[in-house]
Amino acid sequence: RYSGGMHKPIFPYAMMNAGATALYIIGIAMFLSNTQYIFGPEEPKSFIVPAAMLSLLVLSVAVIGGLVFGRPILWYLAGAKREAVSLFVATLFCLALLPLGFFSAFAYFG
Repeated sequence: RYSGGMHKPIFPYAMMNAGATALYIIGIAMFLSNTQYIFGPEEPKSFIVPAAMLSLLVLSVAVIGGLVFGRPILWYLAGAKREAVSLFVATLFCLALLPLGFFSAFAYFG
């Protein structure tokens, strides 16, 4: 039986999910912005780049899906339906703040 959720605040979990998502996004963005230094300035003329980008997309969907939906699904299946939905909504709220933070950083550092 489910023992968490009711006794634990939901917002810290949502912030943790959104924070991990932000770190993942920043890591991928840093990787993509530095590919010319990692792989060289010449663009390969083959199917490898589109295949690599599609595989990165699939990996990203799986990772972010796990971060956003993982704990809410576990809580929902354990019987804490209200807490699961609240966590999902709170995580979406925190995720909605990410673009605001990124655009603010761009305006300041840009």
